[in-house]
Amino acid sequence: MQNVALITGASSGIGKELARIHASKGGDVIITARRGPLLEALRRDLIEEFNVKVRVFEGDLSAEGAGQQLAEAIIEEGIEVDLLINNAGFGGLGEFADQPAERYQSMIAVNIAALTELTRAFLPGMIERGRGKILMVGSVAGFVPGPYQAVYFATKAYVLSLTEALAHELKDTPITVTCLAPGPVDTAFAKVAGSEHTEKKRANAEKVAKKGYNALMQGKLLCVSGFGMKMIARFWSHILPRKMIAGMVAGAQKPAK
Repeated sequence: MQNVALITGASSGIGKELARIHASKGGDVIITARRGPLLEALRRDLIEEFNVKVRVFEGDLSAEGAGQQLAEAIIEEGIEVDLLINNAGFGGLGEFADQPAERYQSMIAVNIAALTELTRAFLPGMIERGRGKILMVGSVAGFVPGPYQAVYFATKAYVLSLTEALAHELKDTPITVTCLAPGPVDTAFAKVAGSEHTEKKRANAEKVAKKGYNALMQGKLLCVSGFGMKMIARFWSHILPRKMIAGMVAGAQKPAK
């Protein structure tokens, strides 16, 4: 396999579109997610349409050590990952005290632990080879506190912080780390999170993926998708009092009775 992109959460939404974009440019793809049948359908489509090599690794990144196990399986096959795209993630709407602890554990495992494990596993090889790029799919949620999605917003703050820190550590190397920070996107995410009612207007997943992929290839640190989202990231988060921001986010997200 050549010019290989590993994409987590690739069965639908932004991840699926990122896989299609990379394959359209002649790059080989490793796709992973929980939903095996959707991955297989995507694999067939990519091979038929773009004549690239596609490997499928079905698995649940919420399992303990799942990111490390996935990395080891790929490395054992002798595959060198050139682009690591940490896209997998999910949220959940509701008051913090009312949600099952297990849901938060799974959210942290996918959004933080697996992302960290995969990055740690593949970054040394990139440094040794002198090439490689990493895309962290975060969210504009990472810039602000998020009542009623408190843990999800917190996990995305971690993604943003990790991206910025790694980018600084790697500034004297050819390796780049990019954070894609979209707002609400028209994917299955909102249905899983139970937040369909919180935002009527949602960005197109393909357009968001294209912006993120271009930013990745250009080695940009941050790609905030959408004018309104840029206002939140650059104005709200730096000028408005944090307590006020929390109140504004709460008003937009309060669960329907």
